Amino acid sequence: QVQLVESGGRLVQAGGSLRLSCAASGDTFSRYAMGWFRQAPGKDREFVAAISRSSSGTSYSDSVKGRFAISRDNAENTVYLQMNSLKPEDTAVYSCAARLWVLSAPPMFPSLYNYWGQGTQVTVSS
Repeated sequence: QVQLVESGGRLVQAGGSLRLSCAASGDTFSRYAMGWFRQAPGKDREFVAAISRSSSGTSYSDSVKGRFAISRDNAENTVYLQMNSLKPEDTAVYSCAARLWVLSAPPMFPSLYNYWGQGTQVTVSS
């Protein structure tokens, strides 16, 4: 099993940047593909980005492609989400998730992930 704790969410103005972190513990971090998802009030959980266990593969939703970047540091057991050019529609609770995964293309569907963090709130003001 793996435990996940997100941090870094806060209130930011439109056009600003944030970096979210997700610290993992409890198992060998490098065995897991990692994903970031978000959920705004009244909306379904939405895929944001994912990264394979060795960082060889990444995926992004069209809504964040070119603005967000996912990365990981297996030595620090942490995955990051760098968010630039933030928009009010990026406002949501952001959660990281983990899945034992061997393929270079990381999973994009929340149902494929076994472990979830509690989430961190990102609010973008206009």
